[in-house]
Amino acid sequence: MRKTIGYDDMKDNFKLEMTTVWSFPKRGNWATHSGMYRGNWSPYVPRNLILKFTAEHDWILDQFMGSGTTLIEAKLLNRNIIGIDVNEKAYKITEKNLNFECKTSSHIHIRLCSAENIYFIKNNSIDCICTHPPYANIIKYSKDNRYDISLLSVEKYLLAMKNVAKESYRVLKSNHICAIMVGDIRKKGILIPLGFYVMNIFKQQGFILKDIIIIEQHNCKSTLKWVNIKHSFYLLAHEYIFIFEKK
Repeated sequence: MRKTIGYDDMKDNFKLEMTTVWSFPKRGNWATHSGMYRGNWSPYVPRNLILKFTAEHDWILDQFMGSGTTLIEAKLLNRNIIGIDVNEKAYKITEKNLNFECKTSSHIHIRLCSAENIYFIKNNSIDCICTHPPYANIIKYSKDNRYDISLLSVEKYLLAMKNVAKESYRVLKSNHICAIMVGDIRKKGILIPLGFYVMNIFKQQGFILKDIIIIEQHNCKSTLKWVNIKHSFYLLAHEYIFIFEKK
């Protein structure tokens, strides 16, 4: 078991976000967190969401666990959590990252599974959804996994997210929160408002939109790519966290 290096110092200085604009120039590297897994979110994001919308021993769901950022925070904060991913690499990384000392009693379950069909989770059994899905054909997390939505075109991605939204609504308890982070993308210079497409999909499934948080991106590799290339558009430097409630 590894020790939670740097956690006490962070915890002593941590403050909950109070507005709808978030920015974390230092992404956070306490416990087993790192930025080595491309596209993972800063641990400050799930920490804020978990503390605001859950209590100890609540059950959280992250259908796109990646390297386990949300699960690490759930363990540190004494929440129970189910983590899902379709990629075996992500499963193994998360399993390793959860292997650290912690004086909590969280129940943590991880599973290789598609977020489009989480049949093993009962209706109305989850207290909070906190997740950051991949985007359509931007960072590819596998080569030929037919369940990996990071490989899909925008059209097929949105069809998949409809299934994700439907399953999210099914498993979440009434009057509880589903928080999902999604950003926009650009193809051949044309902006595709992927974030708002996904927002509307979740609303169509019955979710009520409570808040939109704008989160500033830092150290984005795609931004660096365009620095010395002439272009006629602004570089994307933000993502959205949509806060939904199931009534």
